[in-house]
Amino acid sequence: MTKLPDGSIVALITPFHEDGSVNFEKLRELIEWHIEKKTDGILVLGTTGESSTMTHQEDDDVVRVAIEQAAGRVPIIVGAGSNDSHTQLEKSVKYEKMGADGLLLISPYYNKANRQGLIEHFKLSADNVNIPIILYNIPGRTGLSIPVDVVEELSKYPMIQGIKEASGNISYAMDLAPLLNEDFKMYSGNDDIIVPMLSLGASGVISVLADVLPEETHNLVHSYLNGDVKTSREIQLKYLDLIHKLFIEVNPIPVKEALNIMGKEVGGYRLPLWPMAENNRAALEESMKKAGLV
Repeated sequence: MTKLPDGSIVALITPFHEDGSVNFEKLRELIEWHIEKKTDGILVLGTTGESSTMTHQEDDDVVRVAIEQAAGRVPIIVGAGSNDSHTQLEKSVKYEKMGADGLLLISPYYNKANRQGLIEHFKLSADNVNIPIILYNIPGRTGLSIPVDVVEELSKYPMIQGIKEASGNISYAMDLAPLLNEDFKMYSGNDDIIVPMLSLGASGVISVLADVLPEETHNLVHSYLNGDVKTSREIQLKYLDLIHKLFIEVNPIPVKEALNIMGKEVGGYRLPLWPMAENNRAALEESMKKAGLV
């Protein structure tokens, strides 16, 4: 059975052509770049991947191309979540058959759920796939934080092997820490607190920063995991201002703009996302200059 990777998993953007269609050639280029730069895993169809404005067919095509391009050299994790549990199940089963190495499943948004509904929501997929599932806790997007006792119960299911903790709440992460072991990992979902999360036992990060600094993010995590806390902390602090600027507007607007500034030509966004305000773009570019990206 596939195991989830330690290290830096990039929350990959989805590149678009000028007409808004998915740029699959660019997607292949980005995957090659990440493999070259030591990214430990690639997440497609996450929040950063703009899957919320993509069709099911586009989702499927992105997954197919990513798996084909990676060719087993790096794990491909796929965002298969939905606020409809049966849609999530359908996607989970489909992406496993396509060759995904793992799944990221978000908590229900808008309709939310009560305690047992949350358990059943994730359990429905966990009982029907044989690849690792990462729970995705991001209450800022969903309006719902997965209760710690629910995470504890779900962690007992063999296929539920981790959680992406993106609340930014260190106290919540501290409460999750006793649940962590070889079979249930935690990933930081916030680039500004990677080192603090690693200190609680996290195995890595699912990262936006890695979209622009893949090797540095890999090094940040692995320095810590290898016992070199000083180097890890230095990398975290070196890029802290850039991390803040990558979230100066709603993700993934700044990170796609950053990639375009770097000459990666990843295209624009789909409504309701819109290009950055000029003052924010200038602040982002200035931070990128200080970080040596341009």
